[in-house]
Amino acid sequence: MDATQQVARQQVRMRGRSYVAFVFSPVVPVVSWLAEIDATLGKSPGFFSGKPVVLDLSAVDLSQAAIAHLIGSLAERNIRILGIEGVDESKLGANMPPLLTGGRACAITHVEPKTPPAPEKNKDKTKLPSLLLESPVRSGQSIVFAEGDVTVLGSVGSGAEIVAGGSIHVYGTLRGRAMAGINGNSAARIFCQKIEAELLAIDGYYQTADEIADSLRNRPAQAWLEGEMLRITPLN
Repeated sequence: MDATQQVARQQVRMRGRSYVAFVFSPVVPVVSWLAEIDATLGKSPGFFSGKPVVLDLSAVDLSQAAIAHLIGSLAERNIRILGIEGVDESKLGANMPPLLTGGRACAITHVEPKTPPAPEKNKDKTKLPSLLLESPVRSGQSIVFAEGDVTVLGSVGSGAEIVAGGSIHVYGTLRGRAMAGINGNSAARIFCQKIEAELLAIDGYYQTADEIADSLRNRPAQAWLEGEMLRITPLN
């Protein structure tokens, strides 16, 4: 085929993004279990609204019809099921959520920015809030702070995850996943004192562990976007 006839290939852009899901584990009698859900919703009506939920059926033995009824009962409470685990796939109907496998328990950490001080004159009013973590981020933890920068004074363990709307600063070893600029902030950067990361991403562009050069390992490093290319270089 002539080169002029070839259709230009567009670069595939994959976004590295994780979601922490609630796992519901019904017990019998299911009616009483649903009553507990209703009690929780009575205190906080929007608690589960918009949040991914997985249904773990390993503790109950329900027929396909009973599973469908349970999913419908939760939908009436504005709880949408992302997937189902702990059940044989043959019990899932065509219109049910998919069977999920490989789930891993993690600590759900809800973070809020500290109340900012009263604005002073001549201060930059566009400055984003920031989150300071004085303790290491342990394996399995997921820290999500879409409002601005995240600074970790310790290390980030393997299997842990930092997600930030701004830049990410790690003053120890970065072994887990770091995703900066998740709201389209292409100017965000990732800094760490020792890079052993599983994945680095900025504004949806990413590199996995096997793409990070061996010469960068165990050294202070920074990552930033150059056009649509994620660059990683040593800090010294």
